[in-house]
Amino acid sequence: MTQAFAALYLASLLMQLGSTLLMTYLALRLAAGGVAEFWGGALMAANALGMVVGGKVGQVLIGRVGHIRTYVACSGIICAAVLTHAFSEALPLWLLLRFVVGVAMMCQLMVVESWLNDCAQSDQRGKVLGIYMVAAYVGMMLGQLALSIDGNLGLHALLGVVIAFALSQVPVALTRSTHPSIPGSEPVDLRLFLQRVPQSLFTVLISGMINGGFYGLSSIYASRQGLSTVEVSQFMALAIAAGLLAQLPLGWLSDRLPRASLIRGVAALLILTCLPLAFYQGLSLGVLLLFSACIGFLQFCLYPLGVALANDNMEPRLRVSLAGLLLATFGVGACIGPLLAGALMGHFGPSSLYLFFAISAAVLAVAVGQGRVTGEHLQDDAPLQHQATPNALACTTLAAVIEPAVSVEERVEEAPSQRL
Repeated sequence: MTQAFAALYLASLLMQLGSTLLMTYLALRLAAGGVAEFWGGALMAANALGMVVGGKVGQVLIGRVGHIRTYVACSGIICAAVLTHAFSEALPLWLLLRFVVGVAMMCQLMVVESWLNDCAQSDQRGKVLGIYMVAAYVGMMLGQLALSIDGNLGLHALLGVVIAFALSQVPVALTRSTHPSIPGSEPVDLRLFLQRVPQSLFTVLISGMINGGFYGLSSIYASRQGLSTVEVSQFMALAIAAGLLAQLPLGWLSDRLPRASLIRGVAALLILTCLPLAFYQGLSLGVLLLFSACIGFLQFCLYPLGVALANDNMEPRLRVSLAGLLLATFGVGACIGPLLAGALMGHFGPSSLYLFFAISAAVLAVAVGQGRVTGEHLQDDAPLQHQATPNALACTTLAAVIEPAVSVEERVEEAPSQRL
């Protein structure tokens, strides 16, 4: 079964390679040009906002023209937007282009994930989506390392992004695997979810803030520490690799320990690992790489723990709508985080990025705890098996949103009072 999805895995790898290369390239271009850090955060926020909007746009496009046409059309839009960066360095234009790329890429993610989720057999869905997640993160690491090829931040990097997205169309357009059904949309009962799983939503929000700041501004921080383009790519790639590896022990712990307690523990450790980068300057490359790996290991644990805690306390028929709200919440955090962190970096220096991470983690550690979980709505199938989804910028929860397994009529009308 997994061999039948090889084309989609390859498309995902190429798509994430191009996306990550573009993200870091633009951040380093801003840093090299002496542009205020705020603009780096603003570009990341525009991308995240585009991905949130893209969730709705993707449903409409896929419903009207199908999966393959949607994917190919969005890939063409991304290629055009990427090349437009070369014609002008006007930052307002770059904001618009990042928004467009975010919308189009979310549509592509929806195509791939709904295809995998819909066509995979139920007993193999976890394996299929797990391989997809690994392919996506390998692509993200390769995208960071691709900067080593052209350390001068020239036009070649943009051409590399375009090549990656153009090639990602080929396996999708030529695939012979079964086409998925056209998805339907599900309503989201916001009030119910806010009453039922506030701790989970807050965890996902903070995760979005930290991850958005990481992708948009960590490369600028590394550049300000005197690292070369090649060293910056290593700094970023190592954090992503550590986050991927963290899913193995996290899955084992998450299935055995209270998840709210795990969230608090991860947040506490994240505070301790961020503070040295926040207050010490002139650290060696080896020390920076070590802390990058440790922080990446921890920061990518928050999102899957928040998702798992929410699903443990939500009826199966409500998990479809819940997935969409979790994705939107992460996107809101990924919009807010880079803006706040970028403003701090502009006023207090690049090291304040990790002070922002530490403060965010501290707020999370105070707000979330097992003592606030009553267990009133704990489901019979809880704890659900941990799913490795380090963050929603690469592997979204939207595949579950558009899985045609739950009907609209199966919504729950009551509004329970448990607070998680």
